[in-house]
Amino acid sequence: MKKTLCIIATALLTMTAHGQNAQQQKVLDAARNVNNYFMTKYADPTEPTFVKKVRPSNLWTRAVYYEGLMALYEIDKDQKYIDYTDKWGNFHKWSPRNGTSTCDADDQCCSQTYIDRFLMTGDSAMIKPTIENLQKQMQTKIGWWTWIDAIQMAMPVYAQIYKVTGQREYLEHGMKMYRWSRNECGGGLFNLKEGLWWRDADYVPPYKEKDGKDCYWSRGNGWVLAAYVRVMNQLSPKDKIYKEVKKDFLMMCNGLATCQREDGFWNVSLVSPVTYGGKETTGTALFLYGIAWGLQKGYLKEKVFRPIADKAWEAIAKDAIHPDGFLGYVQGTGKDPSAGQPVTYTKVPDFEDYGIGCFLLGATEYYKLLGRK
Repeated sequence: MKKTLCIIATALLTMTAHGQNAQQQKVLDAARNVNNYFMTKYADPTEPTFVKKVRPSNLWTRAVYYEGLMALYEIDKDQKYIDYTDKWGNFHKWSPRNGTSTCDADDQCCSQTYIDRFLMTGDSAMIKPTIENLQKQMQTKIGWWTWIDAIQMAMPVYAQIYKVTGQREYLEHGMKMYRWSRNECGGGLFNLKEGLWWRDADYVPPYKEKDGKDCYWSRGNGWVLAAYVRVMNQLSPKDKIYKEVKKDFLMMCNGLATCQREDGFWNVSLVSPVTYGGKETTGTALFLYGIAWGLQKGYLKEKVFRPIADKAWEAIAKDAIHPDGFLGYVQGTGKDPSAGQPVTYTKVPDFEDYGIGCFLLGATEYYKLLGRK
């Protein structure tokens, strides 16, 4: 009898292990499919974009894609990802968009991947322009980040360069700019009571949506949550700034837990579905990225947040990914829930790259969560 029970128990454990591996494989297959769609369609990473006007391919939309590609490379060591990245970086001479004098966070986002590649290669040419750029910005004002997207675009760069150089002033300066956005811009863009962010000073109360609720833009909040993860990944959990960022991260996760849709997505306008409801992939993917990371760290309650993560992934996998890898329900560029409407399964957004980057961040972190022991 004991032998029989042992065999059954072993079989169950094997099935569980195989089931989890199968789950991970499905996530990886989906990530590869979506990424292959992009790399096939945009085979030459040096080509500029042509949305109303010509823009170089190291603009922020493409930079977010490369964040996702580097995350995919962590779990799928395919040399073509590196070749694609290096062709892009070399073409732009590993420089921020618009040169080393820029103080625009959107121009600096590409530096996150430049630094990732430096850490893989040790080639200082990949980070020299970024360091020059940050040094110049640190001599100017604090109040550059007047919109919350900027927190994701540039705050991790300061943390990365701190980790590379060991020079604390980079991290401290990045946090000064973050705190200004959080506490001072427009009277403070972070609503501590809700754990959610107003996109910029235009949406701070008394602004209300037509149903009388606050305007919290899904992707904008996703940018901030992603920034927290990317900054904390550079720091020791014992670091006082890590603890400061972690506190805000937890407030955001708790706020997001209250407004997930039943189908697993989040609305374009997080708490005002009457104004702009509907499925939206980029915000949902970024929330998945943050929540899956928090679960792995043990910072989030498993009973509360694991179902949230599972529902988010299933929603994207089931309802957003086309058979050919095209990603649906991606809201186009803009600054609030009204931009790029309507957001649908088949509509091609003005830029496809950042949506795929957001997806890859969420997918790869969820893959890691599934493999957690």
